[in-house]
Amino acid sequence: MMMASDRSDFVRLAVPPIAWVVAVGAIVALLLFDILVLHRKPKVLSARRAAIETVAWILVGVCCGLVVIAVAGGGAGGEWFSGYLIEYSLSIDNVFVWALILTHFAVQPDYQHRVLFWGVFGALVLRAGFIFAGVALVQRFEFVLFLFGAFLLYTAAKLVIGDDLENDPTQGRFIKLIRRVVPSTEEIDGPHLFTHVDGRRLATPLFAVLVLVEVTDVLFAVDSVPAVLAVSNEQIIVFTSNAFAIMGLRSLYFLLANMRARFAYLQQGLAVILAFVGIKMIISRWVHISTPISLIVIALVLASAVGFSLSHTRAHAGISMSEDPPPLDER
Repeated sequence: MMMASDRSDFVRLAVPPIAWVVAVGAIVALLLFDILVLHRKPKVLSARRAAIETVAWILVGVCCGLVVIAVAGGGAGGEWFSGYLIEYSLSIDNVFVWALILTHFAVQPDYQHRVLFWGVFGALVLRAGFIFAGVALVQRFEFVLFLFGAFLLYTAAKLVIGDDLENDPTQGRFIKLIRRVVPSTEEIDGPHLFTHVDGRRLATPLFAVLVLVEVTDVLFAVDSVPAVLAVSNEQIIVFTSNAFAIMGLRSLYFLLANMRARFAYLQQGLAVILAFVGIKMIISRWVHISTPISLIVIALVLASAVGFSLSHTRAHAGISMSEDPPPLDER
């Protein structure tokens, strides 16, 4: 059993190896169920199906958090839910970048889920490396907290004064580099990443899309992993909260891919969250912000950003519908 110690900053857990085996086993089992049962055949997800799967993944995440509370106590559970909310909210912009990439390369809707599945699988592996390295650095070198905090404040400022999508990830030399290093074909062969042409094994365009998806996830991890480390330094909490948030992003993609315009204030909300956790990191040596307070702040900011965005969308829709039609001679 995992037991939490009484520390004033973060919980410390004595994690037996079996806990890691169960956690990783559950994640792998859920991924296999998703790809081999729910999405065994390539198909287009309807908005209704995407909404149902999104809610189901959120419920799975909530259940995992409740298990953490039952096994390790409320302090560990609070850190888990804080990390989950941070990762899930910051990953929403990642969803819109995926939409940009898949649209640019004209990936058929039938094949998008398969590409994103392998993208999420790779993201889990990469995040694990980021998390273990980040936790080790924070625990060994206290000044790393200040560096992470400053970087999060810088990122928050960029979100406020700039556009996170102004640099098109589908352009530039990166794709040319992939095709130069990996022999490729311009023809898509169904959902396959590789195909055979004239006896040669070549990468299909879906392979380049997958690599680009992984690269963008690494870029987002540079922001989100330090942010989650502001609410927990326990590796199993940080990793599982990240993993369960990331696994639900594919269904969220099919639900939100074409709805970015409806979330006008989401970017500002994410900036506030990043600024909050950045300040929390910087002042942690002198002022401790408890996990419940962090969880409440993150949830309120995210809910406010979504609420203001939906109100903004409805207001603009009402204005456009209330405009008088042009005279007949001008139609």
